[in-house]
Amino acid sequence: MQNASLLAMAGLFALQSATTAVGQDHRRQTSQLPKHETRIAYTMQTVSVRASCFPARLRAVLSHIAAKTGRRPMITSGFRPHPRRHGSMHGKCLAADIRIPGVSERTIIAAAKTAPGIGGIGTYCNGIVHVDVGPQRRWVDC
Repeated sequence: MQNASLLAMAGLFALQSATTAVGQDHRRQTSQLPKHETRIAYTMQTVSVRASCFPARLRAVLSHIAAKTGRRPMITSGFRPHPRRHGSMHGKCLAADIRIPGVSERTIIAAAKTAPGIGGIGTYCNGIVHVDVGPQRRWVDC
C-alpha cells in the first residue's frame, strides 16, 4: 500500500513538473533513465537560484527525494559560477543545496541515500542538505 501511494505521489509530481521542465539536455539522457526520473519536482527559494543547467541525473535525484518525502525540495543554492571551494560540484552545475519545510533533515538524507545516481550528501548546521551527482561521499559541516 505504501509503495502504491509513493508511485501515485511520484506520478502527480511528474504531471505537475512536466509543464515546468528545466534544462535542455533531458532529451539526450532520456534513453538512459526511466521516464519518471527525467521529470523535475522542486522549487526555488529565490529567483536568483540557478538551476536551469541541472543535468537530467540531478533532476532525477531531486524527483526521487520528492517522491520519497511526499514534498517538493526547495533549492537554496544550485550553480555557482565562482564556488568558494575548489572542485565544488556547484561550479559544474552538478549539485543542489536543499531543504524541505516540514520534513526533517534525517528524512531528507534517508531519501537521498536511496536515490539512483546519488554522489555526495552533506549536511550543514542550518538544516540545509547538499546533494550532488559527483563521486560518492558523505560529510557533516557543522
